[in-house]
Amino acid sequence: VFGLLGHNGAGKTTTVRLLNGVLTASSGSANVLGFDPGSEGAALRKKTGVLTETPSLDDRLTARDTLTIFAEIYGVASAQVSRRVDGLLEQFGLTERARDRVGGFSKGMRQRLAIARTILHDPELIFLDEPTAGLDPVATREVHNLITRLSREEQRTVILCTHNLVEAQKLCHRVAVLAKGKTLASGTTAELRARYSRSQRIQIEIDPAQKDAALALIKTLPSVVDVTQASGEGDENVLSVQGIGYQNVPAFVQGLVAKGIAIYRLVPEEASLEDVYFALQA
Repeated sequence: VFGLLGHNGAGKTTTVRLLNGVLTASSGSANVLGFDPGSEGAALRKKTGVLTETPSLDDRLTARDTLTIFAEIYGVASAQVSRRVDGLLEQFGLTERARDRVGGFSKGMRQRLAIARTILHDPELIFLDEPTAGLDPVATREVHNLITRLSREEQRTVILCTHNLVEAQKLCHRVAVLAKGKTLASGTTAELRARYSRSQRIQIEIDPAQKDAALALIKTLPSVVDVTQASGEGDENVLSVQGIGYQNVPAFVQGLVAKGIAIYRLVPEEASLEDVYFALQA
């Protein structure tokens, strides 16, 4: 799963259109599955599946009719259409509603049907543009599970466009951060967190009677950027310290202990993809 990350207008949807030959590039070149999208778009689109941010589903059609019609549009062999449609309806949990009109479906069901339609012709490469936008938590989890299954169990490559950084960190193996049509950075989520997070943050639990003394002392230590009270429930005696690199944690602990500060727990906080994103946008 490769994530294209960026705020609205960063260029995610335009990139998908360019890579599928829907738009013609003003400059540069691209190669997708061995095809030039600019001159071989029709042939390329037979091997890709695209779910747009607002998938168009005809509310008057049933789920089965929707998939059957698009199977014909995608050129699925007539002898395989019925088997393929039945298999996808079962795979996406829509068999019992197969003869119901789409207009009566929930947002989650509509999105499942839209994703089923996207892979109807068995594409090698799948583009999902904001697939969880506007969905409730239950429907969002369903879509996340589908994406994971497509990648891990069916061994498909998925290009995921999203501005949901938590979603990207959960699902993506590699990401590219876009802004104004340019790539600011790309790599695995672990690589980007290590490369672009401004500084390590650690949580340290101390003796409640020593909290004020510990706060004052920590603020004077080298490389400390900030120290605050942790905000989690039950963290009244936990301080969050920013600026202590992983390799400096032992010396940091030794310095506090030498001053008589009792330490009960210390947990390094891993930088999130959100930290990376805002560091790049700064």
